[in-house]
Amino acid sequence: MRLLLRLLAVVLRARRTARRLGPRLDPGDVSRIPMRVLPNDLDLIGHMNNGVYLTVLDLGRMDLMVRSGMWSALQRAGVHPVVASETITFRRSLDPWQRYEVETRYAGADERSGVYIEQRFTVRGEIHAQAMIRARFLRRGGGGGGVGGGALTTAELVDVLGRPLPERELPEWVARWAEAVRLPAARASARSDWA
Repeated sequence: MRLLLRLLAVVLRARRTARRLGPRLDPGDVSRIPMRVLPNDLDLIGHMNNGVYLTVLDLGRMDLMVRSGMWSALQRAGVHPVVASETITFRRSLDPWQRYEVETRYAGADERSGVYIEQRFTVRGEIHAQAMIRARFLRRGGGGGGVGGGALTTAELVDVLGRPLPERELPEWVARWAEAVRLPAARASARSDWA
């Protein structure tokens, strides 16, 4: 991971907070982590590189999972989250040394095994960029779907977490986007023909 030191700082802070106060966040709450644009985040134009935004979003999702207790439950079950698809819209640049917050919130789930996370980059409450991530939860060891390997269904994820996911209706545009960008399953053919 490109931001390993920042990841470690986020995880340690989230664990310290959870230990001191118990899991502070419900999965449906908004996680907020303070950040700063560092020199290695910049592109040739001098603002935060578009690829860095997506990497920084990992930190927000990790904070939400650790502080809500989800990370511990996933680790005990041998399950890990992966990003299946993501989209981001940029509104304003983030400049060198600028302070900002990464806000992360569960946005909903679908029946197929997708969990959706909405994330924002904000400066003093103003949105600078906004992203939607579709995540899947996989059992270690891969294999096919269902119990024993592959992607967990939403119902299996709820069993692993030991609590229901928040009741939140997935925005219609998100369901359309997820279907429009879906690729064939990993075991199916997906030839790269540019015809």
